[in-house]
Amino acid sequence: MNVFEEWESEIRGYCRLYPTVFASASNARQVDEAGRSYVDFFAGAGVLNFGHNNPRMKKALIEFIEADGVAHSLDMYTVPKRAFVQKFADTVLRPRGMKYRMQFMGPTGTNAVEAALKLARRVTGRTTVVACSHGFHGMTLGSLACTANSYFRNAAGVPLEHVIRQPFGCDKPCEGCTMGCGPAAVDRLRAMFEDASSGLPKPAAFVVEPIQAEGGVHVASREWLHAVQTLAHDLGALLIFDDIQAGCGRTGTYFSFDGMELDPDIVCLAKGIGGFGTPLAMNLVKPEHDAHWSPGEHTGTFRGQGFSFVAGVEALKYFDDDELMSEVRRKGQRMREHLEGICADHGQRRFQVRGKGMMQAIDLGDGALAKDVAAKCFENGLLIGACGTGGRVLKLIPPLTIPDEDLTEGLELLSKSLRQVVGQAEEVPV
Repeated sequence: MNVFEEWESEIRGYCRLYPTVFASASNARQVDEAGRSYVDFFAGAGVLNFGHNNPRMKKALIEFIEADGVAHSLDMYTVPKRAFVQKFADTVLRPRGMKYRMQFMGPTGTNAVEAALKLARRVTGRTTVVACSHGFHGMTLGSLACTANSYFRNAAGVPLEHVIRQPFGCDKPCEGCTMGCGPAAVDRLRAMFEDASSGLPKPAAFVVEPIQAEGGVHVASREWLHAVQTLAHDLGALLIFDDIQAGCGRTGTYFSFDGMELDPDIVCLAKGIGGFGTPLAMNLVKPEHDAHWSPGEHTGTFRGQGFSFVAGVEALKYFDDDELMSEVRRKGQRMREHLEGICADHGQRRFQVRGKGMMQAIDLGDGALAKDVAAKCFENGLLIGACGTGGRVLKLIPPLTIPDEDLTEGLELLSKSLRQVVGQAEEVPV
């Protein structure tokens, strides 16, 4: 690893959590150059919903390359782009009665959020947006302004403005929460917006993650989401859903908000839609809002490229029936039950489980403890990441295609690692 330490920027992060050099990967496992295999509960921060080197996608990509397919085309029309757009419309939008335009921009989630913010401000003629405590929306300046984490915000170097922060409406109270979450908080915000002397300008948009992933796996309640939607529309603001990490099947349905009868104006997607780990980001925009764009007004050199479209079509084929989503719901329940068992085994520590589908998490209440457990997991052969305030939450986001035996092994390694770390801590004299 000396070459990285000598030449790569100090900004590198994940490699510090997993200090080895990986050489190959398949489905839910990565293998380092020494030949050691690791169960992957991190999955590229939610990119690899369909596993490392998914064989269906790999085959399609090899055939595409060998046929001299168009890999890069800016936003020109190509065969793979048409196939993706048609497949997404037929598989995701039409069955839900959703009429949206697909906008491709730069290839990452923060690009999707930036484009959504820009359009909301264009549509409404307003500047301010409402975002949530614990929210994470990206690292570029507009999306970073909406991100709540002070560690990320402090790196901006300029003021991060034009954002009003409100509490996030969890589906159940978090341990020790003092933020006043829930519909009552939306009522208080409504009263302020409706008071001409409150000093609050009407917003261009409300930016919401139906499930806050990096913020600690907080799941929004249906009641709160509807209250936010009603307030946004009453104020003439757009409702933007950031479903970048929790979408694309992660929760057991394509969107994390499926089945809630919600009607967002813009949906931001990235990570899993490229399928293979190839980068792709896309906004779903209601046509009446999309009409405010002028041609070429928002661009990006890599706004949808051939590899991602080819792999993305294969990813969408997993939603032709309910087989994979049924498995996601089953495995997600198994993950949750295992985490609840860990909480019961360590009852005096008041750990908490949160999540939906195959995005599950255990809040250890202590960032130092979570860091030590994640390090011990790596030592034992499991890749897992921390999130939430102070990094106190361990988030489990394995590939949706993980075999049962790998899922079992990973869960057992987590239990073992936690026991080892907690045991060591309890042996330290006070």
